[in-house]
Amino acid sequence: MFTGIIEELGRVLELKKREVGARITIACSAVLQDAAPGSSIAINGACLTAVSVSKDHFSAELAPETLKRTNLGDLKPGSLANLERPLRATGRLGGHFVLGHVDGTGEILALEALGDANWWLRIRIPQQLSRYVVYKGSLAVDGISLTVAEVDQDVVGFTIIPHTWANTNLHTYQPGARVNLEADILAKYVEKLLASGRSA
Repeated sequence: MFTGIIEELGRVLELKKREVGARITIACSAVLQDAAPGSSIAINGACLTAVSVSKDHFSAELAPETLKRTNLGDLKPGSLANLERPLRATGRLGGHFVLGHVDGTGEILALEALGDANWWLRIRIPQQLSRYVVYKGSLAVDGISLTVAEVDQDVVGFTIIPHTWANTNLHTYQPGARVNLEADILAKYVEKLLASGRSA
């Protein structure tokens, strides 16, 4: 489990496409402090297993489903990626419950400067995810725990504070870019429970 509080911006060294899936290698430091082969690391919000770890980079395998559901296949050498290690049982939950199971991708419609290094972000989300998104609720965007500031059907708006802008990959994006989305797991459980109650 993750919290959506990005620990580090990694830099993609290589994305090697294969006949089935791909292998990604990312340069970083902070998330490697206690990492070993088999450790989980979220890359842009997608929970992946580190299969190779060195002092300044790690590699992970991307399954076909991962390439289909996420924007990881869009990354190129030099791309910045949001990195987060799993939450420790004794750690603080600074964001919200993020499982690292990306539901799909959204399209950035606008990134507008508001002043004082604050930004207004608007994303078009897949219609099947819109039922899980509520005003002042949480949505993981490329692994970042963001608070929903506006909902207009399938378009969701967020205020991006200076710290988030500077310490995540959002500042590298332009309108039209794809971002990974994970809806709040609590909303999914509530939906399932209500549906089972209706059929009982």
